[in-house]
Amino acid sequence: MIASITLKNQTYQIDLSKPLDISIPVRGNKTNVNAWYVGPPRIEPHIDGDFIGSIEQGGSTNFNDIYFNPHAHGTHTESLGHITPEVHSVNKVFERYFFTATLITLAPEKAGNDLVISKKQLEKALDGGLPEALVIRTIPNTKEKLSRQYSNTNPPYITKDGMLFLVEIGIMHLLVDLPSVDKEKDEGALLAHKAFWGLNSTLRPAATITEFIYVPHHIKDGDYFLNLQLAPLENDASPSRPVLFELL
Repeated sequence: MIASITLKNQTYQIDLSKPLDISIPVRGNKTNVNAWYVGPPRIEPHIDGDFIGSIEQGGSTNFNDIYFNPHAHGTHTESLGHITPEVHSVNKVFERYFFTATLITLAPEKAGNDLVISKKQLEKALDGGLPEALVIRTIPNTKEKLSRQYSNTNPPYITKDGMLFLVEIGIMHLLVDLPSVDKEKDEGALLAHKAFWGLNSTLRPAATITEFIYVPHHIKDGDYFLNLQLAPLENDASPSRPVLFELL
């Protein structure tokens, strides 16, 4: 099914029958991807008196309770409300859900005891491109990312200068295959988050950060259309399903 989408007086064509899902689902067990020192998510039958929400266990329906943290347990999209005392629900950010996007692949650089994505790397990879959304795949890129336990591992992150560069060129939606754009233990500095949302300059409430994506190898670097869908939760972050479509 071929669809035409017009943005800023330019028309793009995509094949809606060929989506490229880059999300990580939430599974109710210890194999689920995890970060931020919380336990695994739980998906279990609801129990109320004699009622149990499991057909396998004798109930009339499957009726599960789900316990998870959107920041720790899978692909999620964050709003400015992640770092402000004011409420900025991610459910109220979007006026549309399709965006021009560029996928780049980077090998984080050594910086002291850390691995970082730098401004220089981002400038070179984008090479003058100005998409609305930027999707960053880091290497090595193995399927272990679907179940990795990130707590106390000091994963790679984006430098403040790198994030300021993305703001300067107008990136509104940033998607990364990392648990955070910031250093795991930074004493609450959150330099990359604050730079991206303009916390110390001009606030960008329409901007979003999506973390914990996974981009398989067969999806090549380049320009795409991004469909970014969220679960409708009134919260600073929500589970999300980013889907790429090749441009025809």
